[in-house]
Amino acid sequence: MKQVTASGQTVEDAVQSALKQLNTTEDQVNVDIIDEGKKGMFGIFGTKRAIVKVTVAENHLQQVETYLKQIVSAFSEDVFVETSTKGSTVTFDLSGKSIALLIGKRGQTLNAIQYLVQVALNRLSKERYHVVVDAEGYRKRRKETLEQLAHRLADKANKIKKHVSLEPMPSYERKIIHSALQHNEQIATYSDGTEPNRHVVIKPVTK
Repeated sequence: MKQVTASGQTVEDAVQSALKQLNTTEDQVNVDIIDEGKKGMFGIFGTKRAIVKVTVAENHLQQVETYLKQIVSAFSEDVFVETSTKGSTVTFDLSGKSIALLIGKRGQTLNAIQYLVQVALNRLSKERYHVVVDAEGYRKRRKETLEQLAHRLADKANKIKKHVSLEPMPSYERKIIHSALQHNEQIATYSDGTEPNRHVVIKPVTK
């Protein structure tokens, strides 16, 4: 945690001195006034300088990125994290060695890591964020796989005229299935079961 104690003719002067030393701006710090100072007679006699302690505010995203790095270091020391933000969505992209271990079977390990990071960030921040933890484009590949699976099983449901149940999936993966089939008028989809076994069911539509 970066902090400095600075003085100046006024509190504002002291704060500006501290900001210059920390190379940051006022909206990124917390200011603790130690002494408001005193002008003195005629601005000369009895003058007392103002003293402040300025601390760089902790950045929630940086804190969570550090937390994520601690998690992935258990799998490999050579994993890099790249963070990007778009609106309320924060994406942490992992790359390096042992990526397969971080992804796990059908992305289960990656999903668990994503859940932990989502909880951590939303506990630290007053704003609500949607967190995505990806690993060298795995999420895109998984989305394409799920869309292909959705269409294949929709064809199967129509052919056998019976409901077809998919394996349990996290909510955002179930949403991919629903979205992929939303314009198929021959079938309907719904989610069934309770977490962590909630899954998508594809049923043929009888006319």
